[in-house]
Amino acid sequence: MEKGYAWITGASGGIGRQLAYHFAEGGYSLVLVARSKEKLEELKKELENNYSISVLISIKDLSKQEEALKLYDEIKQQRITVQFLVNNAGFGLYGAFIETSWAEEADMIDLNIKTLTYLTKLFLPEMVERNEGRILNIASVASFLPGPLLAVYYATKAYVLSFTEALENELKDTNITISALCPGPTKTGFSDRANLSSSKLFESGALHVEDVAKVGYEQFMRGKTIIILGAKVATMLPRFSPRKLITKVVRSMQEVK
Repeated sequence: MEKGYAWITGASGGIGRQLAYHFAEGGYSLVLVARSKEKLEELKKELENNYSISVLISIKDLSKQEEALKLYDEIKQQRITVQFLVNNAGFGLYGAFIETSWAEEADMIDLNIKTLTYLTKLFLPEMVERNEGRILNIASVASFLPGPLLAVYYATKAYVLSFTEALENELKDTNITISALCPGPTKTGFSDRANLSSSKLFESGALHVEDVAKVGYEQFMRGKTIIILGAKVATMLPRFSPRKLITKVVRSMQEVK
């Protein structure tokens, strides 16, 4: 079977960028999407110089649904088959809900939930028709917990996990696999944008993005549905602890000094 492309959103840095290296090492050509033209052009040059693959880049703000559809149409016009869809783009916003910006939270919901769902809606029917393909949704250990001071972000990631598990069941009689990567705190640009770098959550130790991408890629390619890396104990708290205690613990870990 001829290898198709891997489409990666939020590919200019963090987990998305590191996953691009692993797909390239696997011999897969890439469609890389992000808002940073300079970073994507640099990554494209590096990957094409080191691997025998083709790299297409697109500068898009995927929090806008029309941008996602425009890019999808562009790819279809080029008759590119997307074998892997990696929904990585997303961000968080730190602060008490009554103090945070609605405009930023609306963009977060659009990107973390709406765009992820929309891209899956666009590509999944084609995969089912071919009976071949894989989708990786970047969730978080936050998917399992309520998150005071990051209330909207945690809620978006809970959606990602629930959505992924539901689709896995719907697709159980096909050759399509869908996975959710759920890492604990990871050293990426996320913590800086969310203003979390000085919180106990990150100061107590964070995963290296290279390790998250490596293990995540390997388990994704094996077809594992839920891939948890670091802070596994946190994912089990809802089974054994009162909900109010969980929110209290999470808040204490996320309070910025």
